[in-house]
Amino acid sequence: METAYVLVKSEMAHEMEVMRELLKIKAVKEAKGTFGVYDIFAKVEANTSKEVSDTITQQIRKIKNVVSTTTLSVIPDHDKK
Repeated sequence: METAYVLVKSEMAHEMEVMRELLKIKAVKEAKGTFGVYDIFAKVEANTSKEVSDTITQQIRKIKNVVSTTTLSVIPDHDKK
């Protein structure tokens, strides 16, 4: 399982509708509103890094009122068995 955290900036006053749309995406496991530079912090999980990438580029970034995203990829835990 691959995991990434996505920091989302949205148009002012559209944060809640963007968050609702994020949560409709299968790979988005969690989304929380934040204060500061970014408006939403989302957790994305998928089977492969390509699926994570596709979720971000083909779904999240295409949501109406999403201004930008910053992705934080998680380093795989190789000790897990």
